[in-house]
Amino acid sequence: MSIEAPVVVEVGLGDRTYDILIGSGLLARAGAEIARRLPGTRAAVVTDANVAAAHLDALKASLETGGIQTAVITLPPGEKTKSFAHLEEVVDGVLAAKLERGDIVIAFGGGVIGDLAGFAAGIVRRGMNFVQIPTSLLAQVDSSVGGKTGINSPRGKNLVGVFHQPKLVLADTGVLDTLPIREFRAGYAELAKYGLIDRPEFFAWLEKNWVQVFAGGPERAQAIAEACRAKADVVARDEFETGDRALLNLGHTFGHALEAATQYDGSRLVHGEGVAIGMALAYRFSSRLNLASPDDAARVEAHLRAVGLPWRIADIPGDLPDAEALLAFITQDKKVSRGALTFILTRGVGQAFIAKDVPASEVLSFLRENHPKESDRR
Repeated sequence: MSIEAPVVVEVGLGDRTYDILIGSGLLARAGAEIARRLPGTRAAVVTDANVAAAHLDALKASLETGGIQTAVITLPPGEKTKSFAHLEEVVDGVLAAKLERGDIVIAFGGGVIGDLAGFAAGIVRRGMNFVQIPTSLLAQVDSSVGGKTGINSPRGKNLVGVFHQPKLVLADTGVLDTLPIREFRAGYAELAKYGLIDRPEFFAWLEKNWVQVFAGGPERAQAIAEACRAKADVVARDEFETGDRALLNLGHTFGHALEAATQYDGSRLVHGEGVAIGMALAYRFSSRLNLASPDDAARVEAHLRAVGLPWRIADIPGDLPDAEALLAFITQDKKVSRGALTFILTRGVGQAFIAKDVPASEVLSFLRENHPKESDRR
């Protein structure tokens, strides 16, 4: 099989600068790329059972060719794996393999594995080298880049974690061909997010080319590279989310609350689906506050529907807590500062901004209007 030359996107962080390699066939050269940057190291590969069944043999062969001795830690798939119990399992597995601080933890999976393995790498021996090999679209365009790691708490999503940057990200676009369509769609929500934040031309391009992105042609790699450039630019400016990196949370405050409300049950709602609904809600909320045109909210909803993503709370199967309970999840979110509600809102497609001190009463009223049971009673 011929291996195409990858697209290289640099995340500029001074002496911690690293590359994102994007292209088909990168699993086959993972060992060589890692050994070139981190010679003489050993590795712990953290993965889940689904990814292991499909791709682990190929990665192990590549690492062996690169001279990298490897231990494997295989976890259950799904959002519930982002827990203290599985964090302890990974930490113990790395220590049991007798890996040293200069060795590597490799996250080989989607966003759940990347967040969990990255957190473990950040705390074992007070910080080990870390490489991301994301296998889902969501992870390739978002969670594998930028150093955010963590696990969930029963009180909310990603409330426990550290910033820990990888040494390298290898995004093999070919492995996406084995993703279930639901997972690919969920990742696409994060792709669309970058257009909706501050790249209106990219969103318009996605509206025209999304079918080709799903089909796996050159448009797929083009879209992933554009998303990675967008995130790399923001991370280089604001690594620790003290400023405009918060814009990357468009849709996430609503989305995280909905995930918590479903108790992270992936059969009902996966992260990217929560983000899709959250983005639609953010645009609709912005319209309700007379910040943006209703036409913009309708345009966003139309595109989400076109690609097969959920776009309203009513699209989540099963019963949900009432609006007051959803607001309680929002107030627990880590994007709350000293009790003030902070949302990423918008003045139009590609015009997102950070809105602080959003009145809780406005949010509650909006949630009641959009909650399927409560809106029926109005």
